[in-house]
Amino acid sequence: MESARVDQWLWAVRIFKTRAMATEACRGGHVRVNGAAAKAATRVRQGDRVAARVHGHDRVLEVVEAITKRVGAAQAAVCMIDHSPPTTLRDESPFDRPRGSGRPTKRDRRQLDRLRR
Repeated sequence: MESARVDQWLWAVRIFKTRAMATEACRGGHVRVNGAAAKAATRVRQGDRVAARVHGHDRVLEVVEAITKRVGAAQAAVCMIDHSPPTTLRDESPFDRPRGSGRPTKRDRRQLDRLRR
């Protein structure tokens, strides 16, 4: 295959779980091809650099092979070169709660009180 749509390629190499998620990322401006903002239909070829923001992390990928069908993880690794910067592990504080998780339960409050002592 000579070229592929960027949303198909991101889905095929398992960067996004569904093609719809890859398309939404393109629409939201989270995908760039060779430094330029990419629409879902932007074509990628061998040697292109694709930058995508996935789950809060920046991924920088080089296209080795433009594929349009989803393949296994081992084959997907062959189709791209990952130039992503190393992710920094965020210091998880026991006082930080996931967004949207609601109020702490009585048990959670007791555990936090024990940590504060």
